[in-house]
Amino acid sequence: MITLHHCVSARSFRPLWLLEELGLPYSLRLLPFPPRAQARHFLQDNPLGTVPLLVDGATRLTESAAICQYLAARHSPDQLDVPVADPAYGAYLNWLHMSDATLTFPQTLVLRYAHFEPAERKLPQVAADYSRWFLARLRAVDAALQQQDFLCAGRFTAADVAVGYALMLAGHLGLAPQFPDAVARYWARLQQRPAFQRALAAQHQAALDQGVPTIAAPDVRPGG
Repeated sequence: MITLHHCVSARSFRPLWLLEELGLPYSLRLLPFPPRAQARHFLQDNPLGTVPLLVDGATRLTESAAICQYLAARHSPDQLDVPVADPAYGAYLNWLHMSDATLTFPQTLVLRYAHFEPAERKLPQVAADYSRWFLARLRAVDAALQQQDFLCAGRFTAADVAVGYALMLAGHLGLAPQFPDAVARYWARLQQRPAFQRALAAQHQAALDQGVPTIAAPDVRPGG
């Protein structure tokens, strides 16, 4: 049984969504945010105190994009994965890693300096600058979607899950109205996927069952 340690709307939503896409059985363990401060016992499982943490037998992973790559390659070869021999393999890897390193990263600075810091440490200019940075990086996503419905390989892959989470987080930050038209249509399509809806429902029910509080909108949680 795969176990996923997760905070509501954190980057761990990427593997949660992908687990639902794959139809794999899993155990979902909800943690209060941030777990390194609110669930100190979790440090025994992950010394960084961050989510995600996915445990699959002896395998332990803590990077959300890497978990997406691992799950797709191990459990859906040639489906949500893109094999090495496929001409789209390079683009697939690039989107997977761009999803976090390029698209989620600037949003974490917006979160910190617009939402998480105390009033005297908030930096509106930093938040505004990195909001623009994120939106500028969406040009690559927009260009890829001008002629196709998904990012690579002519089909839905784990890369769409990974990039889709960055768009989800942007929505929590109020940036969705500034999405280019192709990106806005793409994000609307992703939200209609049954597995995405199941992932939302799963985290909500787990939070209720496990007594983990959630935050009223905007629920902005990039990681643990």
